[in-house]
Amino acid sequence: MKSMTGYGKATVVCGNRELTVELKSVNHRFLDITTKIPRSFIAYEDAIRSGLSRGLSRGHVDVFVNYKLTEQSDKVVSVDLALAEGYYQASQQLKQAFPSLKDDFTLGSLMRSGEVISLVQQEDDEKVIRQMVVEAVDKAVLELNKMREVEGNKLRADILQKLDFFEQLLGKVQEYAPNVVVQYTEKLRQRMADLLKEVAIDEAKLSNEICFYADKSCIDEEITRLKTHITHAREILATEQSVGRKLDFLIQEFNRETNTICSKSGIVELTNVALQMKNEIEKIREQIQNLE
Repeated sequence: MKSMTGYGKATVVCGNRELTVELKSVNHRFLDITTKIPRSFIAYEDAIRSGLSRGLSRGHVDVFVNYKLTEQSDKVVSVDLALAEGYYQASQQLKQAFPSLKDDFTLGSLMRSGEVISLVQQEDDEKVIRQMVVEAVDKAVLELNKMREVEGNKLRADILQKLDFFEQLLGKVQEYAPNVVVQYTEKLRQRMADLLKEVAIDEAKLSNEICFYADKSCIDEEITRLKTHITHAREILATEQSVGRKLDFLIQEFNRETNTICSKSGIVELTNVALQMKNEIEKIREQIQNLE
């Protein structure tokens, strides 16, 4: 199980070429990739995105690419011999035309003549660069996932701990649940006695009213479903797959059942415990948002 937060870096060297890929990821509902690469690497952006898609399923990922030559320059010196010959012939003509002038035309002056010497940018082998990109991205994703797994295991332990506490609270709810009808019966009987004074209470009608309330306030189904949800959550957390979306959906079910318990609660003790359960659900939800 992985978190969506992490950092990965990889460097690939091929001859005098050195390519470094850095990845930084944070939470996101889907896989969202932002590339911050040299303009000359736009042609390889598809390879970068494909590599990330193979190793990641969710998260916002910033991609940084740095490329350099480690030994020799990526420029070569070009000599225009035909132009140099033209300069030389021109110097000879000038020498004949002006014999009285000192002849200081040398190899150095020829090299300084315009455009005889020029620098030409070497073209990189696109196949080699693409292969370096693929290898660097794969290695960087591997490093990123190592960190995400460490964070994911920490989140798993924390969520399991919160589920244990939630289960304890649910046990208290189950313990308090029968008291709802008991307390309602006592309150209703006292209220009717106060209103009717000396008139005898109709026990049949009182029983019907109590039965109606008992059925309306019963939370047995909600308790059973929450127990099932807890078991399911633990099963999901035990896997090594991407679990974020599954748990996000499941925690909504936790919240729905707990809200129902709150709405049916007729005693302070039960309401207080249900509110504690809602608080734990929010804590678990926050942690789930970090899972891939």
